[in-house]
Amino acid sequence: MTLNNSNKLGPGFNVKGTEIRYRDAFNNTLRSELEYDENVLIIGEDISGGFDKKTKEPLDAWGGPFAATKGLVQDFGVERIMDAPISEAGFVGAAIGAALTGLRPVVDLMYFDFTTVAFDQLLSNAAKSRYMFGGQTKVPLTLFARSGGGTGHAAQHSSAFYSILAHIPGLKVVTPSDPYSVKGLLSAAIRDDDPVFVVNDKKLINMTGFVPDEDYQIELGKGRCLKEGTDVTLVGMSYTSVVCMEAAEKLEKMDINAEVIDLLSLSPLDEKIVIDSVKKTNRIVVVDEDNPRASIASEIAAVVSDKAFDYLDAPVKRVTAPHTPVPYSKGLEEEFMPDSDDVFETVKKLLDI
Repeated sequence: MTLNNSNKLGPGFNVKGTEIRYRDAFNNTLRSELEYDENVLIIGEDISGGFDKKTKEPLDAWGGPFAATKGLVQDFGVERIMDAPISEAGFVGAAIGAALTGLRPVVDLMYFDFTTVAFDQLLSNAAKSRYMFGGQTKVPLTLFARSGGGTGHAAQHSSAFYSILAHIPGLKVVTPSDPYSVKGLLSAAIRDDDPVFVVNDKKLINMTGFVPDEDYQIELGKGRCLKEGTDVTLVGMSYTSVVCMEAAEKLEKMDINAEVIDLLSLSPLDEKIVIDSVKKTNRIVVVDEDNPRASIASEIAAVVSDKAFDYLDAPVKRVTAPHTPVPYSKGLEEEFMPDSDDVFETVKKLLDI
C-alpha cells in the first residue's frame, strides 16, 4: 500500500505494526526489497562480514559497522550481498553499470564523508545518464550512508553536507527522520528508476518508533507536518526534525504553538508544505546540521523570501552548525551541534520575548 506522510500512525489507528529501532526497520526493508525483486542486490565494504578461511562460507560477523545488512548474506548469497574492495569510486561505478543494464543495486557507502571519493561517478554518470541519453536509459540505483555529528566519530566521519548532493540535478536525496519514514522512503528509493541517496543520521540508528507491518512507500519529494501550530514554523530534516519536536515541546510550556515541518526529501524539495505553513504562522526557523554556507537552510530561506515574503512578520532565521569541521572533543562537539535549546532561544528572539 502507499501511505501519506503522516506521523499519526500507531497503536489505536487500526494499523498493525511494531515498535522497532531505526536500524532494524532499515534492515527489514532491505530484506523485503530483496524478496520482492530478484534484481535487487547490495554492494559495499564489509557488508557480509568476511569469510571463514577454511570453509569459505560467509561469516556475517556484523553486517557492516551499523549492522544494516546483518543476516542477509546467509539468505540471499554472495551474488546479491557483495563485499567490495575499499574503492568507493570503483564499486559505485560498478553499481551504476549494473543499474544501466537492468539490475537494481543498493550501495552502502558506510560514512557520508566517503561520498566524496565516488563524487565523479555520482555527478557525471549516475545523475546525468538519463539526461545524456535523452530519457532512453534508467538508473535505478540507491545509495545510503551515515551522516552527522554527535557520536564521537570526528571530522572525517561526521559530515552532513547533504546540500552538496541536493545541488546535483538528476540525483534524488531523501532524509528519513524515524523508523516509519526510513522504511517508506528506502522502499520507494529502491523501486524508483532514478538514482536516490538515502541519508541516515547516526543519531537515529537506535531510535525506536512504530512501523506498520504492511508494505508501503512514501512518495519521494513530499514533506510532512509532524505538529500543527500557529505561532512559528520550525523546519527540520533528518535528525533536526527530532530537534524541532523537542524545541516545540519546550515552547509549548511558554504558550508558544510551533508547527513542525519534516522535509523528508531534499531533492525534489516540497516547497509547498513550507510556504503553506509560513502563510499560517508568519514566522519560520530552519534547523540544519549542515554547515551554513550554501546549505539546505539557506535554500529554504531563499524560497520563503521569494515566494512568501508578504506573509512574513519577521526575518527568516536559520539554526545550523558553525562553518567548521566537526570537532572530536566531546565538549566541542556538543557545542557544534544545533540543539533544541538553540532553537528555543532563536524563537524567543524572533517573537521578541
